[in-house]
Amino acid sequence: MHWINAVAIFIMIGSGWKIYNDDVIFGWLHFPDSIVIGKWAQYGLQWHFFGMWIFVLNGLAYLSYGIVTGRFRQKLFPISIRDIMATVGDALRFRLGHDDLTHYNAVQKILYLGVMAVGVLIVISGLALWKPVQFSELAALFGSFQATRVVHFLCMAAIVGFLLVHISLALLVPQSLVAMVTGGPVVDDGSTQPAETHPPETHPPETAVEAEATH
Repeated sequence: MHWINAVAIFIMIGSGWKIYNDDVIFGWLHFPDSIVIGKWAQYGLQWHFFGMWIFVLNGLAYLSYGIVTGRFRQKLFPISIRDIMATVGDALRFRLGHDDLTHYNAVQKILYLGVMAVGVLIVISGLALWKPVQFSELAALFGSFQATRVVHFLCMAAIVGFLLVHISLALLVPQSLVAMVTGGPVVDDGSTQPAETHPPETHPPETAVEAEATH
């Protein structure tokens, strides 16, 4: 799911930049043609819809899996202000530990929860942009078409920012990159049982008659 999502996001960001260039929101911002996907805006839209379906279907599978299996509850909760402050302090002093890749620190928990919320918001705003009449209830949440575009753009910017941090940390901690490729380190979930041991065999004490007959 991680790598499927990576491909989908790459397609959506590149094609989204092409769509943006056709009708810019900020006059000072224009994405170079060398980093966009689609020769024309219409091609960009087709690529965007293609990536959208992958992103949505994969996202639904990921969210369902995380909720049903309890993975989100186990990995991302609880979160406390004290833990967040301690983690930020360790990060500023370059003392963050990376020995246990199966454990998320407080900042990681916030980032993962935040990017999931942004992912949901970017889909909702995208649907409102795509079909503002059919999804009029969703469009009404943002007030106007232009406001919806701004929200959609800001969600994209937040995801790009998350990716920059995510990729940078993965490169700084090579074992995490290996784990993302191989499926992660082996986790002892306590299901392995120790080898069964048998007490040494004991024999009842010999009676005097048995002892005499033996000797």
